[in-house]
Amino acid sequence: MAVPKRRHSKARRDKKRTHKKLDIPSFAKCGHCGRAKKPHAICPYCGHYKGKKVLEIKVKKKDKTQK
Repeated sequence: MAVPKRRHSKARRDKKRTHKKLDIPSFAKCGHCGRAKKPHAICPYCGHYKGKKVLEIKVKKKDKTQK
């Protein structure tokens, strides 16, 4: 197996690592409710996609016994 003869500099090491980073997720505005959602996806809050109702969203009721 090949072994490097000389040590790589810190600049060379860091240049290789520039692409190993997390990207900020992009968001789009829902056309129906106006909340932030993922682009090209059904809105998780109202269930609309491209102006049409695609999914029926059920609202969870809070229990009065839980605080």
